[in-house]
Amino acid sequence: MHKICAMKNPNISAADISTPLSEQAFRSLRHDVLVGTFEAGSKLKLDELQGHYGFSSSPLREALSRLTQEGLVRADERRGFRVAPISSEDLNDITHMRLMLDVQALRSAIELGDDAWEGAIVSAFHRLEKVESRLSDGPVILDEEWSEVHRNFHASLIAACASERQRMWSASLFDQAERYRRFSARHRQTGRRKSNEHRKIMDATLRRDADTACALLGEHILSTQRNVEAAMRRAADA
Repeated sequence: MHKICAMKNPNISAADISTPLSEQAFRSLRHDVLVGTFEAGSKLKLDELQGHYGFSSSPLREALSRLTQEGLVRADERRGFRVAPISSEDLNDITHMRLMLDVQALRSAIELGDDAWEGAIVSAFHRLEKVESRLSDGPVILDEEWSEVHRNFHASLIAACASERQRMWSASLFDQAERYRRFSARHRQTGRRKSNEHRKIMDATLRRDADTACALLGEHILSTQRNVEAAMRRAADA
């Protein structure tokens, strides 16, 4: 059964075959919701998901339940499951929570981080910069490799934060914002490179200048919100 699912689902690697089916289903469906395979507001029919992924109904129901808890899927007893809609209100909520959690997590990491933590940040930034340098002028957020190293860079910044829950919730919110970053990229009229913003955040972090680093990270998060809101306006006017 595991092999059948892995063959039908490109998001599952050979190394993941031993992973429980419920976790496989969750990872696969979550990935496809985040990257826009299933559009915001679209209905998630259980029979169609079974045909798409090759999982039985049980692991898919569990995956949908977990995604509902994350806010990526909405459940309605009468109408089943739908991908959560994209809205300014939801984006505001995500941004508000990221400013509360991420900025303070970075401050904690700067206070507690050691040499290995610093080295991991430099390494993550180097990978991000190298990947970005190879890309065309198109929207970088739609490139899967860039998205992965971008996420890893932000995770490395707060990796030394004392609170495991804070790190986990920050990671979840970062992923929830991914849908909005991709929406913005699809409607962006010009390419956008973020290396300079990331370098400034890294440099201030490595200097242990918490006030500057936190201010830069906060502005970085807010800039994402502004870009998405501009993209929403363009889409509405189209």
